[in-house]
Amino acid sequence: MAVLSVISMIFWGILLLCLVVFIHEAGHFLAARAQGIRVTEFFLGMPCRLRISRVSKRYGTRYGVTPLLLGGYTQICGMAGEAPEATKPVLMALMARGRATPAELAEDCGCTPEEALDALIALSDWASAEPFYDPEKGEKPTQSTYPEAFQTVDRDVNLYTRFDRASDFSLPGASEAGSPRAIDMSEDEFFEREKSATYLGDGLLGRLAMLLAGVTVNIVFGILIVVLALMIQGISVMRDVSVVGDVTEGSLAAAAGLEAGDEIVEVAGVPVGTWTDLQDALHDALSKGADFEIVYERGGVRESTMVPAEGSGAALLGIDAPTEQVRLGFFESLAYTFNYLGMVAQMIVRLLSPAHVAEVVSSSTSIVGITVMAGEAAAQGIVPYALIAASVSISLGFVNLLPIPPLDGGKVLIEIIQAIIHRPLPEKAILIFNYVGIALFLLLFFVLLQQDIFRFILGGS
Repeated sequence: MAVLSVISMIFWGILLLCLVVFIHEAGHFLAARAQGIRVTEFFLGMPCRLRISRVSKRYGTRYGVTPLLLGGYTQICGMAGEAPEATKPVLMALMARGRATPAELAEDCGCTPEEALDALIALSDWASAEPFYDPEKGEKPTQSTYPEAFQTVDRDVNLYTRFDRASDFSLPGASEAGSPRAIDMSEDEFFEREKSATYLGDGLLGRLAMLLAGVTVNIVFGILIVVLALMIQGISVMRDVSVVGDVTEGSLAAAAGLEAGDEIVEVAGVPVGTWTDLQDALHDALSKGADFEIVYERGGVRESTMVPAEGSGAALLGIDAPTEQVRLGFFESLAYTFNYLGMVAQMIVRLLSPAHVAEVVSSSTSIVGITVMAGEAAAQGIVPYALIAASVSISLGFVNLLPIPPLDGGKVLIEIIQAIIHRPLPEKAILIFNYVGIALFLLLFFVLLQQDIFRFILGGS
């Protein structure tokens, strides 16, 4: 039974993570496609050689899933960095040859084979070229190195690739991958047209839209789920009546014989009619340090019981207020949701303050905690599970805004800095920034993981 419970918990946890990651990556994908930017891959799961996928005949994008279901990725063309200087002539030379090695293209363009290879790698990232894996030489796409040769990609009569929104392969004049093509425009014109279909060729606002689309979709999804839940199921609201909602096992109230549903009418001779009256009367009676009488009604019959004075307040007596489910209207639900968003945003911002990092981390959770909460919520029903999914989606959205690579916020920061200084940052600076960010991200991941293992698996508190 315990094994089945763990399997169920893992299933619901993975399903939840897959859902919020899919929504996040779908935001990036849709924002890129809406701007006519090429997207070569859309995967659920971290990059892995083992994967199940299919290629869209209409858009050329490869959709799939990998076994590493702890994330996902969208391969937007042109995000690998600036293209090297040799890219323009290498592109034209490859189009003339159809298929060639870096050495052959270097001879055509008057550059070194290393420079030609760098250009081909950039063009492959743009989906303007592709590696050619020759089975006769034992080459295959799963190898860790580039093959000897690269080739042109499929293009329609107007030189658009399958990844371009304007492509139409139903018209005569299309060419297959590896075929040479004559270019009826200048080197600069063709290069700029290819670049315009990539992340690099988009403007600042377009780039920021692609980077922030995942965050936006996560937060909007969370808002919709919470608003719908509040409107359909509502929230638990305390009723201000002097009725016992619940009795804590082993408490003074349980020893005195009180039960849920009992309506308390007197405490130590003081009449009560609301929960506020009840709290005040209990506080006064318990603070005197003497036994006192509680008069209550049960099933229309008035009864009484004696309670020994120990501590103060209704909570220490061991009773809880009765609650009821109240459905909220649309605007009430929206206001409630935005209050929650404000609290999450405030917590994320506090992560940037050294004085509050430990406090925020101690109250955060990792994939282990998310899995446990997802399993418990799923056992309670669809609405509690949906609310956990909404909470995780909103939290994922705000966490991704942190200015730390590999998060979206880190990429946004780089774009803004480059826009301010009017030039690309040096590759070395970006590399160092990425390494530092990844190190911080991994440190946080393992701290949260260790914390959750102790909390949920080893039984710590």
